[in-house]
Amino acid sequence: MSTADQVGALFGFILTLLVFSFLLGDNPLFRVTVHLFIGVAAGFAAVSAINSVLLPHLVVPILSGSASERLLTLIPLVLGGLLLTKASPRLASWGNLPMAYLVGVGAAVAIGGAITGTLFPQVLASIDLFDRQAAQAVEPGLVVGLMNSTVLVIGTIASLAYFHFGIQTRQHQTSRPQAWIASLGQIGQVFIAIAFGFIFAGLVSAALVALIERMKFLVEFIRTLLMPLIG
Repeated sequence: MSTADQVGALFGFILTLLVFSFLLGDNPLFRVTVHLFIGVAAGFAAVSAINSVLLPHLVVPILSGSASERLLTLIPLVLGGLLLTKASPRLASWGNLPMAYLVGVGAAVAIGGAITGTLFPQVLASIDLFDRQAAQAVEPGLVVGLMNSTVLVIGTIASLAYFHFGIQTRQHQTSRPQAWIASLGQIGQVFIAIAFGFIFAGLVSAALVALIERMKFLVEFIRTLLMPLIG
């Protein structure tokens, strides 16, 4: 390894030991490591934002862009300047316009992403479950494939029913779910619990993989240090 690689491996070894020191309880060394990690992540995010957003989309158009590009660049520049007024209590009202714009764009992106990235794919996936060719590919045959598809569709509908808040009745103007929806929602709870179990198992597996990788790194680093002495 080069000198830079050796220095990097040494810092990685020290920081890994400092993170593992949390096993002995919360201590200043662990907190310093966490603060260092957060600082490095924030610095990386800031540099990425400057190189990927501010320089190509703000500085370069102003310095070397056409008249129309400079005019269009003034809009985000003014909105960004107004957003900085939120730091002052007297001028905070000037920042309501860019904040409203950010909230509106964020809500539109979230709703659009939920519809095009979750709702429509889920509907199409539920329809594709009853494709005969796909069902026949499942062992031991078509019947088992259709049974699996039916269970998945029931789980999807029951999970959606669990989040149903109720229907207003004319006699009582209160939101109360009908009995069959409530029963279906209870079935949905079972499917949701199974889904959460799979997610938790995936998180535990990912954590174990990261732990094994760090332990392997420690062992390899110590072996690299001891190789000259043993050899």
